Amino acid sequence: MKVVIIGGWGTIGQAVANELKSRHEVIIVGHSKGDYTCDITSIDSLDKLFQKLKPFDAVVSATGKIHFEPFSKMTPDKYMIGLKDKLMGQVNIVLTGQKYINDKGSFTLTSGILSEDPIVTGTSGSMVNAALNGFVIGAAIELERGIRINAVSPTVITESLKQYGSYFRGYESAPASRVALAYSKSVDGKQTGQIYRVG
Repeated sequence: MKVVIIGGWGTIGQAVANELKSRHEVIIVGHSKGDYTCDITSIDSLDKLFQKLKPFDAVVSATGKIHFEPFSKMTPDKYMIGLKDKLMGQVNIVLTGQKYINDKGSFTLTSGILSEDPIVTGTSGSMVNAALNGFVIGAAIELERGIRINAVSPTVITESLKQYGSYFRGYESAPASRVALAYSKSVDGKQTGQIYRVG
């Protein structure tokens, strides 16, 4: 299969690429570097990307920005960072990509543990991740041509503990290579409307 990984230069994206590349053609897409670049907040940018890449069989999204700050200091503009980028950016990927993906193709999005297990400073993450899970469940019953959609909801990544570990005291981390197996399950399997939780 031809698999497009958006966010392929990130910690999770690289692990997913390593997991899939032995048996699939993997295309790495980044915001500023990769085989191709695009801006997921722009439908026009995604449309141009998918036109160049078609035909393809699967899209993995391992990207999206969220703002972390104590709730007392959050503002509507700060919430819009995650809503515009991680939430609507990934929704944009599916809205646009469905026009170009092959029959029986798949989309795999990335949410996260904060949808169910919140942390201090993480209200935006909880909101966005829960919305992404809801979007996947809803879109799964409407996508046509046998197209599937799932989400991976990982805990904090072991390789990211230096950067984020202080926010996730008491959480058991998961190595990126183990998280990547959930993406493999989505890409290579037949399930749809699933939230694969990796804790």
